[in-house]
Amino acid sequence: MKFCIENFGCQMNDHDTEKMVHLLLSKGMERIQDVNRADIVIVNTCCIREKAEQKFYSLMGRLRKIKRKKGTILGVTGCIAQQEKDGIGEKLPFIDFSLGPSSIHRLGEAVDCAIAGERHLFDFSNNGCIDSLLIKPGTRRGKIKAYITIMKGCNNFCSYCVVPYVRGREVSRNSSDILQEIENLALLGVKEVTLLGQNVNSYNKARDDLPFPDLLRCINDIDSIERIRFITSHPKDMSLELIECFGSLSKLCESIHLPFQAGSDRILKLMNRGYTIEEYRKKISLLRERCRDIAITADCIVGFPGESEEDFAGTLNLVEDIRFDGLFSFAYSPRKNTVAATLPGSIPREIALERLAHLQKIQKAITLEHNRAMEGKITEVLVEDWSKNSKEEVTGRTRTNKIVNFKGSSGMLGGFIDVEIVKGYANSLKGEVRKPIGGHTC
Repeated sequence: MKFCIENFGCQMNDHDTEKMVHLLLSKGMERIQDVNRADIVIVNTCCIREKAEQKFYSLMGRLRKIKRKKGTILGVTGCIAQQEKDGIGEKLPFIDFSLGPSSIHRLGEAVDCAIAGERHLFDFSNNGCIDSLLIKPGTRRGKIKAYITIMKGCNNFCSYCVVPYVRGREVSRNSSDILQEIENLALLGVKEVTLLGQNVNSYNKARDDLPFPDLLRCINDIDSIERIRFITSHPKDMSLELIECFGSLSKLCESIHLPFQAGSDRILKLMNRGYTIEEYRKKISLLRERCRDIAITADCIVGFPGESEEDFAGTLNLVEDIRFDGLFSFAYSPRKNTVAATLPGSIPREIALERLAHLQKIQKAITLEHNRAMEGKITEVLVEDWSKNSKEEVTGRTRTNKIVNFKGSSGMLGGFIDVEIVKGYANSLKGEVRKPIGGHTC
């Protein structure tokens, strides 16, 4: 049987999709990309932001028509499946099964039931289970990058966020299990690993196992692994010990994603973020003291309930002062079951979008400035694939996670190449191959 998985959302969802692919390939099925030719279509969903949810329901309308024509088995997984657990069968009466993020280990069972003609909307009550967390999708030989989930869930309960409700409480994997997985990936040729968790800084918090900085040190000692990244961090849990890892661990890349969400202490308190702007600025300062050329990206929400012009000005000031390498910014949208959805002071949509456009214009100029500052510098690039821009170019990323396109050959794929940056654009860099150099920036 042929299956197709349509994926929405974050890196956690990307990795969950890898796990589901692994489970279905293990059943002897074939993965394809065309929903029209597939016998089974699974939609892995995200409800963190309104846009992803809207795209999901639009896609389901199209898939319903395909199902009517050829009897395609349809399944829904991920955060929307969890959030709508009590009513998804009524909202989408044509689906054959649904699974929350903590139940994807039951995918084979769900597919078997659907093939047998049984509709199965699984019990979501055990959202704290770790069986899905422990699935190791492995990798095909020659793959150079891999995601590794080190923990699931979140205990922070930011007032706007549904993660604790759809991903459950924090649960960490044993460090020995993680290290064994990475060692196996290294033997298969993986050179870069990205550690995933809703809040990786809380890894093994209150457990008798390695804390996150020690886990990074152990991974740094694994032969053949050349680059380590992690995502996402919460500012209140960013410890001095973790900050010290930048520059001291040779394989830890000089980049970090550290969401600030708002530039106003009043709004941060309403968001239940647990830190002040002064504390956030101090941690950014410490990161840059420890690692001069570290690239810093962040998340930001505008138009949060009660956000005044003064609050928004605080966000602009923070962005202009810190000068992030990149910023993922969004207009607030209320999410089901969250405290923020009940707060007074709703901001008119047109004002929120106007503020968003203003913020994004400023950040676009800052990102371009960062990229142009790279011109003339020689930097190490891990070549990942052929470029989408040209058949003669390859593409890869710097240690600071910037995309570089340059003329290359198939022999470069999977290798580390020293490249001179000749042009900085808004979203990428243009490079030319130069002789190898040694050392990193920290």
